[in-house]
Amino acid sequence: MPNLKEVRIRIASVQSTQQITSAMKMVAASKLRRGQNAILQLRPYAKKLHEILQNLSASLEGSSESIYSSAREVRNVVVVVMTSNRGLCGAFNSNMIRTAVKHIQSTYPSQLETGRVSLVTIGKKATDYFRKNHYQVLANHDDIYNSMTFDAVSVIAQSLMDRYAGGEYDRVDVVYNQFRSAAVQRLIVEQFLPVPPLESDKASKFQTDYIFEPDQHRIVTELIPRSLKIQFFKDLLDSYASEMGARMTAMHQATDNASELLKDLKLSYNKARQAAITKELLEIVTGAEALKG
Repeated sequence: MPNLKEVRIRIASVQSTQQITSAMKMVAASKLRRGQNAILQLRPYAKKLHEILQNLSASLEGSSESIYSSAREVRNVVVVVMTSNRGLCGAFNSNMIRTAVKHIQSTYPSQLETGRVSLVTIGKKATDYFRKNHYQVLANHDDIYNSMTFDAVSVIAQSLMDRYAGGEYDRVDVVYNQFRSAAVQRLIVEQFLPVPPLESDKASKFQTDYIFEPDQHRIVTELIPRSLKIQFFKDLLDSYASEMGARMTAMHQATDNASELLKDLKLSYNKARQAAITKELLEIVTGAEALKG
């Protein structure tokens, strides 16, 4: 049985850890509330705009305006991976990286073998992993979480769009977590460029013959790039809200585990203390009996 001093030190250590995890849980809950409100407000707008984008791209197929929707032979690929900058959020980062690696290896094996797969990482966890494992990291934007505004995120999306339009890359995929609830996040692998066509069952439902005003060129050059930027911004907000949900859940479980451990430690402390008192009483009684003799 451990002595009283060792148990007291462990109790103090666990109590300190519990205070930290409880504070981190409250901070994550506060950030989650803001992130959740942002993504829930943007998601319906982004979804409808993306449907219009797909429909509009289909109507422009074959024209010179369909620069972001015209599919071509996939030779060079960019995969955008969205993780967090810090840990302590359960399996959030490891699941994301595992999904990204599996997607690259299964979808682009020949491009990977010839070094034609590049990565754009958002979050230090992804940046550190892919650099350590000798993947070609084209760019990292780990500091985007410090000022996650639409204008700041648009710069990243515009860079990807320019590289695709210039023929430098033939496919851009995004791997992120879709926020469902604080405890549930869904891993998504999404084709960002070229704009994927509408599914066959939805094409007939949403197919529309558009009348362009003032003219087709101006509408397309303004609407499609903006829609792509909003879609990318929505993916990042989804990932951020998912990270906060995962962190809050992990810190909640850590706080509960600390409480259970404290119960066991206090029980051990009381047992050790009772054993020490009993031992002292026995020594006193034995000494008294010896003096009587």
